[in-house]
Amino acid sequence: MDKNLLEATRLLPCPVVLLSVGTKGKQDAMTATAMFVAEDVPLLTVSVAKSSTCHKLIEETGEFALNIASAVQVGLAKQLGASHGAKVDKFKKFSIGTEKATQIASPLIAGSSANFECKVITSSAAANYTVYLAQVVAYKAADAPQPLSWYQNKYFGFGKQVK
Repeated sequence: MDKNLLEATRLLPCPVVLLSVGTKGKQDAMTATAMFVAEDVPLLTVSVAKSSTCHKLIEETGEFALNIASAVQVGLAKQLGASHGAKVDKFKKFSIGTEKATQIASPLIAGSSANFECKVITSSAAANYTVYLAQVVAYKAADAPQPLSWYQNKYFGFGKQVK
């Protein structure tokens, strides 16, 4: 594939999401991005590499949490994006604070702008990834932390409203 085409997706601004998933015996987290598909029934979609520990756990549990990273979590977003859960317990290594979810077993990441508890509705293979369509079954939003976004391989906080 043309190297220039590989840069195309970096032109799409997107939210930085810390995906967390867990069972009683294992938990993992990774940096991702997500988008909403529908509002009437709150549906979100996220893609996860088939080689990741998060993928294995989502396949086992059928659920995950999408934690919208706050501007103060940029360091955590970078750390989660550069490590693999099969080799390290990311929650311990990066001292990730958690909160208990109300509708799923997966942990929520404390300090996030918002936390969405999701149950997988369906999935589809896409090259080395699985695209999950999930329904939000519970959520909470923080008042203070500014959400983090990603554009052209850089992190940004939200500024003032334009219009």
